[in-house]
Amino acid sequence: MDAVLQAIAGALAIIGALFMLTSAVAMLRQSDALTRINVLSPATGMGLPLIVIAAWLDKLVDRGFEWMPLVQTIITIAALLVVSSVASNTLARAAYLSGAPVDPRTDPQDLAREPGRGA
Repeated sequence: MDAVLQAIAGALAIIGALFMLTSAVAMLRQSDALTRINVLSPATGMGLPLIVIAAWLDKLVDRGFEWMPLVQTIITIAALLVVSSVASNTLARAAYLSGAPVDPRTDPQDLAREPGRGA
């Protein structure tokens, strides 16, 4: 059973690392700050939680089941999801308000329009 859990942990760690790598490469290919921030979402939403679960499974194999590492893992994943969404919104707002150039193919000017005015 330990070999199966270690194989699952390894697979989850590799998949999580691939999410991180793919997001990093995609960020380099984007043309403006807003799309770079948007591309970060798969890494923080899937990559990091998969790596955290892989670490918990590895600890499970080494030490056996304990409640505290499970609780820490659940809290960590919840915090990652909450913090990553708040951070993405904050970074995007800061990038927009800084006047950073925006790719002309996008229409991110919803914040600049008066409320009630159409596109």
